[in-house]
Amino acid sequence: MADFDNRVSPFGAARAETGVIDQGLRTHMLQVYNYMAIGLLITAAASIGMFKLAFVETGGALQPTQLGQVLFGSPLMWVIVFAPVVLVFVLSFGIQRMSVGTAQLTFWVYSALMGVSLTTIFVMYTAQSITQVFFISAATFGAMSLYGYTTKRDLTGMGSFLFMGLIGIVIASIVNMFLGSSGLGFAISVLGVLIFTGLTAYDTQKIKEMYYAGDDGTVAGRKAIMGALTLYLDFINLFLMLLRLFGDRR
Repeated sequence: MADFDNRVSPFGAARAETGVIDQGLRTHMLQVYNYMAIGLLITAAASIGMFKLAFVETGGALQPTQLGQVLFGSPLMWVIVFAPVVLVFVLSFGIQRMSVGTAQLTFWVYSALMGVSLTTIFVMYTAQSITQVFFISAATFGAMSLYGYTTKRDLTGMGSFLFMGLIGIVIASIVNMFLGSSGLGFAISVLGVLIFTGLTAYDTQKIKEMYYAGDDGTVAGRKAIMGALTLYLDFINLFLMLLRLFGDRR
């Protein structure tokens, strides 16, 4: 009887191992969300700070300062617009050759550059509507990310469909830069909200499935940063699409 009591049940061992994996997964996902949140804070700080430096209100109207004229009234504006895009590709395709510290720094720099490029939304929309849309975006993102994390449904098929939709709205956006159609712009924004809402759930599930308890610190750190970048992009694009739909223009 004593020998029986001292034996370890395989079911108990399995439960214990699952508990360890679950705890590791929760830690990993928390790290992903923390990176993402820090990135958003850096973006917000850079955007608000640059707006205060680059624009001043005179007689009820916003006027660019000398710095604003240099940054947003010259060809340098295109550098500001495309620099975050370039850095995304650098991080996405070069992260395997980076240390975790270098990857983190690259992500922080990218977040700051994105904030600078988003400075003009404060010129186009009221601060109150930007704040309101931000919280709407946060609530939508949180709900869909939670769904992606908890659902037992395989979202792979949905992800492929959403990716094709994403390519479609990118092409339509480029075309509309020349057409300037308000109707097409509205349709792109509506579809964009649906696509990035769905991508939030899909990407969350994908990040969860990419977790492996046996990863060393470097691999796990890189995965956390790439996961944070993916969700950061989902949030920013969802926010911008909602802002186009519901933002109050100045």
